[in-house]
Amino acid sequence: MKFTRRLLVLPLLALFAALIIVSCTGGGGDTESTNAATIRVGSKDFTEQFIIGEMYALVLENAGFQVERKLNLGGTPVAQAALESNQIDLYPEYTGTGLLTVLKLPTNSDQEAVYQAVSDGYEEQFNLVWLEPSPMNNTQALAMTQEGSDSLGVRTFSDMAAKASEIVMIGPPEFEAREDGLPGIQAAYGDFQLEEYKAVDPGLRYQALVDGEADVAVAFGTDGEIAAFDLVLLEDDKQLFPPYQVAPVVRQEALDANPGIADALNALAPVLTDEVMRQLNYEVSGNQREPAEVAREFLTQEGLIEG
Repeated sequence: MKFTRRLLVLPLLALFAALIIVSCTGGGGDTESTNAATIRVGSKDFTEQFIIGEMYALVLENAGFQVERKLNLGGTPVAQAALESNQIDLYPEYTGTGLLTVLKLPTNSDQEAVYQAVSDGYEEQFNLVWLEPSPMNNTQALAMTQEGSDSLGVRTFSDMAAKASEIVMIGPPEFEAREDGLPGIQAAYGDFQLEEYKAVDPGLRYQALVDGEADVAVAFGTDGEIAAFDLVLLEDDKQLFPPYQVAPVVRQEALDANPGIADALNALAPVLTDEVMRQLNYEVSGNQREPAEVAREFLTQEGLIEG
């Protein structure tokens, strides 16, 4: 009889212990368990993404979340696939990239319309959520030195198309083939032919431009070198390129389980302007500082995380 009672008591003790554990951990539904969740933050594979991805990680950690960094994943298709396959929970994406590259929708120059289009499209197709966008606009652009612009009389994309046969352009290899790259410019501004397109690593294009190895460099609106080298951004006078505001794209399941993600990241959005990102990008690309160091310093100065 004693042995039988012991067999009955042991399972009851185990059940009681399990109930205590569930009670202490909140059963997965309260604030403490939410903030104990591990949020997987990704990024693409260039300077600005490293900085913003690190910012996302830092403000989430400051809000009480555990964060796993999965930065430097690769280009847009890789980061998008990582979200869809539940390898990451969020990463910074650009509205124009979402519109043209992911959703394959027609271009549009209206910021609000583009944001609404990607927000609706990502929810319907992928069950992904766009949080609030930042004011910064990392639109694709074309840059020239002041001297080169004055010498050739080129201030707009139309000017460049008219002088294309005299122009050497330098930029990343994919720009020569992307639908929102050189083919898109040729379709919008006439089927012009450049004297030459030099495909190089993105980190080499600005120095080559300044050194006179090219006339026009493929640029992005928030590149730090634009201010550092006092470059001219050509006017996209036919408004080919859509706005490229950055925002966190988050898996709906992660947001449902951890609603505090939105509060933390939306608080960061308003401070990321063109001027701020140009400065921060140049701290990394020009002054050779670590993205994590630059991100932490800025967020601390802004009072968004504790120092």
